[in-house]
Amino acid sequence: MIEKLPNLTIADPVGRNRPTPDQIAAFADTPTGFVADAMDGVGALDYRIKPVPGTPDRFHGPALTCWVGPADILGLLASLGKAEPGDVIMAATESWTGCAVLGDRVARMAQIAGATAIVTDGLVRDRAGIREVGLPVFAAGAHPNSPHSHGPGSVGLPILLGGVPVSTGDIVVGDEDGVVVVPFARIGEVIARLEIVRDLERKRDDDLLRQRKLPARIQALIAEAELKGV
Repeated sequence: MIEKLPNLTIADPVGRNRPTPDQIAAFADTPTGFVADAMDGVGALDYRIKPVPGTPDRFHGPALTCWVGPADILGLLASLGKAEPGDVIMAATESWTGCAVLGDRVARMAQIAGATAIVTDGLVRDRAGIREVGLPVFAAGAHPNSPHSHGPGSVGLPILLGGVPVSTGDIVVGDEDGVVVVPFARIGEVIARLEIVRDLERKRDDDLLRQRKLPARIQALIAEAELKGV
C-alpha cells in the first residue's frame, strides 16, 4: 500500500521485504571487501561515502530507504517513524551538496527510533554532536548550511544512492572502506558465497606467510605480461 500525502509518499512497511535474523547475523563483522567479492566485485556505493570521522565505522542491517528533494529533509524525518530496530536508514539526496541533510539531532532521533546506522549520499553537519551520539553515520562530506522540511520526499520506495539501486529490505554493510548493498533477492546466495570468500582469503594469507614469495598465479601473470612486452 502506498500512502500519498502532500509532498510525501510513504510505502506501508507492513509485509515489506525483511531478511531473517539469521540472514542479518551472517553479515556481522564481515569486511565490505568480502561482501563485494561475493557479488563478483560490485555493490559498493560511491567511494566518497565514508564514516563521519570519530563515529563507529562498522555496521550491518536491513535497509529502510528514503528520498529527499534538494535542500530538504522531510523524507528522512518521515523515515524515523517507520524504522524498525536494526534498520539502516538509507537517505538519497541525488548527491545534493548545497547543504547538510542531517545533523546531531536527527542522528539522535534515529538512534532513539532503533536505527543501527544512517547512510546518505549527501552531507552532514554538527559532526562533533554526531560523534557524541555514537551512531554510525556515513556521508559524502560536511556542510554547515541547514535544510528545509517541506518536501518532496518518500519513504520505503526504491532509490538510487551513491550510484547503486537500493530497496527496503536489502542488506547494507559498512566499514571504514565504504558501504556495500546486497539486494534482497541475492541475500541467500551471497551468504553462501561469503563462506567461499572467507576460506579463500584465509588460504591465500596462510600461503603467503608460509611461502614468503609471490603466489604462483601472480608470477604467471607477470611472466605473461613480460612475454607481451607490457
